This record gives sequence, C-alpha cells and structure tokens, in this order.
Amino acid sequence: MTEPMTLEREDGLAVLTIASPPLNLFDRAMFDALRRHAAALEADPPRGLLIRADGSVVSGGVDVHEFDGLSVEQGAELWRDLLRAVTTIERLPCPVVFAAHALTLTAAFELALGCDLIVAGRSAKFGLVETVVGLTPSMGGPQRIAERAGSGRARELVMTAELFDAETLERWNVVNRVWEDDEVDAQARALARRLADGPTRAHDATKQIVRAWCDDGLAGADSVVPAVSGALFGTEDLKNAVQGFLAKGPKHGTPAHGR
Repeated sequence: MTEPMTLEREDGLAVLTIASPPLNLFDRAMFDALRRHAAALEADPPRGLLIRADGSVVSGGVDVHEFDGLSVEQGAELWRDLLRAVTTIERLPCPVVFAAHALTLTAAFELALGCDLIVAGRSAKFGLVETVVGLTPSMGGPQRIAERAGSGRARELVMTAELFDAETLERWNVVNRVWEDDEVDAQARALARRLADGPTRAHDATKQIVRAWCDDGLAGADSVVPAVSGALFGTEDLKNAVQGFLAKGPKHGTPAHGR
C-alpha cells in the first residue's frame, strides 16, 4: 500500500508531503501517517520543515466516512489525537513552512495553521467547511485563525463555510506570502531551505517568545525573554556570527550550524 504521507530529509531540511491523489483526503490512513510522522519529527527534529502536497489539490478535506457512527467518546478521542499531532508540529524547535498550491480544505488547512508560515499560489483557495456535516473545525483551526486574524474573522470563516482565496487571507494575516501558482513549490522550498540553513536555535527562541505572547500576552512574553534569549549566548552560531560581524560587517556570511 502506498504511503499517503511521506517524509524525506536532506541536509537538515525535512519535507513532509501529502500524497494520496486525486483528493489527498484525510482518512484513517492519512491521520495515522500524520501522527506517526509528527512523532518522528518530535523525536529527531530537523533544522527546518516544509509541508507540501502532490497533485492538483492540497486536500479535499476529511473523508466523511471517518465520522460515520462515532460515539461522543470516540469523537472526543479523535480530536485529542489530531490536536496532539498539530501541536507537535507547531512546537517543533525549527521553522515550519506550509505550501498550498491549490484547494486546501478542513484538516489540511488546520494543519497549515499550526505552521509558522503559510505560503500559497495565487489561485489557491482555503476553507473550513465542517458545518456541512454539522461539525465545527476541531484540529485547532478556529483558535489559530483567531490568533492570526482576530475572533471575528475566525467566526466568519467557520460559520459561513465559504472558500477564501489566498490574496484575501494574506490581507487578513492568515497567509504570509502569495506567489504565482507555478512558482509555489520552488519558492517554498527555497524559503524553507534558507530558514533551515539559518540560526535555528534563534528561530526556536523566536517561536518560544511568540508562543508565550499568544498564551499569556505581553507580560508573559517578556517574562520568558531573559532565559530564552540569554541561552543563545551559549550557542556556537551566536559566537561565530558575532565574530564574523566584527571582522567583516553585517554581510559576513558566517554559516550557521544549529548549535
């Protein structure tokens, strides 16, 4: 049986690919693969992660068969497992980029919202359309839309179940960058590679500070800065970059090693 999601690593950059054409539906096999790969990435974090998809769509959403006949307890357990997978990706100590080249619905969109950056093709469309089966998005979508775009936009995306284009979501601060469709994969790979080749310990510190702000506001973020940023002075990357800057200026080009 072909794996519905593949994980490849090369020189510090990991690429997680949704690969179950034609619709890349999130069914039991896809959910299991997501959990398995998230655990592998947590156990052995890369320096950067790109999440992308093969085929004409990123994903047509969840295979509705997965919801048929679930009890209240089984539904709650499903969401606990899937939220755990999303938060595992979200908390990786490295930059995570999600590339959407086309239609991105429900579970795939919620996975994207757990990433640091979402980049998209100009014709890509996004939707949280769970109300069509009497659900609300439950892999973290509403709260992460609210985090990026505000609570009003979160209610709009979920309650209307409409599709929104990449440029609209860029204006709303949900999508970070929009490129021409045929450029998305190459541009996303280049961006993820550049981030992976950078000072990944500093990138992790940025993630921790921003997460502290999301959880506890300005005071919460300020409270973690001394320990989180102070620890960077013990890294090889900072020491080498400081010496390179002093010797050659801001364009010193000192390579970072993630240590």
